[in-house]
Amino acid sequence: MVNQIPQSHIPTITPHIQIEQNVPLADKNWFKTGGLAKFYFEPTTPEQFAQALGFARENKLEIFVLGQGANILISDEGFDGLVIRPRLVDMSAQQVDGHTALVKAGAGTTFHDLIEYCLNKNLISLEEFSGIPGTVGGSVYINLHYYEFLLEQFIVNAQIIHKETGKIITVDPTWFKFGYDASNLQNKEYYLVSATFQLKLATDLEVALARGRRQEIIRHRERRYPQTNTCGSFFRNFLPNEVENTEKKLIYVAYYLDKIGVKGELTVGGATVSYQHANMLVTKPGATSTDIIKVAQIMQQKVFEQFGIKPQPECQLIGFKNNPL
Repeated sequence: MVNQIPQSHIPTITPHIQIEQNVPLADKNWFKTGGLAKFYFEPTTPEQFAQALGFARENKLEIFVLGQGANILISDEGFDGLVIRPRLVDMSAQQVDGHTALVKAGAGTTFHDLIEYCLNKNLISLEEFSGIPGTVGGSVYINLHYYEFLLEQFIVNAQIIHKETGKIITVDPTWFKFGYDASNLQNKEYYLVSATFQLKLATDLEVALARGRRQEIIRHRERRYPQTNTCGSFFRNFLPNEVENTEKKLIYVAYYLDKIGVKGELTVGGATVSYQHANMLVTKPGATSTDIIKVAQIMQQKVFEQFGIKPQPECQLIGFKNNPL
């Protein structure tokens, strides 16, 4: 856990915003583990976001931007810097023509709320991502995907804020250099403020069908995946060059994890491999991030021993001084 900060070592707080200190993070991520944030702030405007970045810059603090906490594992030692959790949740829609409209959403907007907002405006397409937890900021950061659908297919522009200057600029989709689970935001030089999506303007019947599809996607996900105390897929799929020397040359990490027999069986402390999916780890009350890391290390070792390849985490590791995986 992060120690209390001696009063003499507390940086000067900007008078425009109130930065919190020693804030628990275990209740702000899906694993329900992890230590304290040394400093913590939830901006509700782009101006406050810029001021928080200035505070971090002036005090030479590392920054972590937190969304819903669904794709992260926070160290038991916490985060020795500034955690910014954007509460930028404004949404607006503008019709382009008789077929399409643009929807702008702040980085802190949950994707669930965004989809509902769009359907209520007779706008469809984003319902393909139903049931996936996360904010707009986190979803753009990882280029959210579900089967053949990628979030990049719908983005037309975005506002981003520069880490060093606090300047906000508007960029088109090419700036992001989107890939599988990848975007230019992962360089952590810029952070998302808002994103604008181009969606289809639908009839009432089409919206009703989209709502039905949304419910079916959610039902499918609830049946197939654990819905609490998990980060989702823990390991990413392999790249084609990583499986060149395997017998089947399959990139799907779940195939290899199923073969090693850990599904619903492997447990360390309060962490276990889900019985529903071999690539999802779940926690019980009292679990630690160390428990999760130990389970993941055993999974890596078993796959390497049997197939000669080592799974790499898709889950973001936050606050670890050294990469344990």
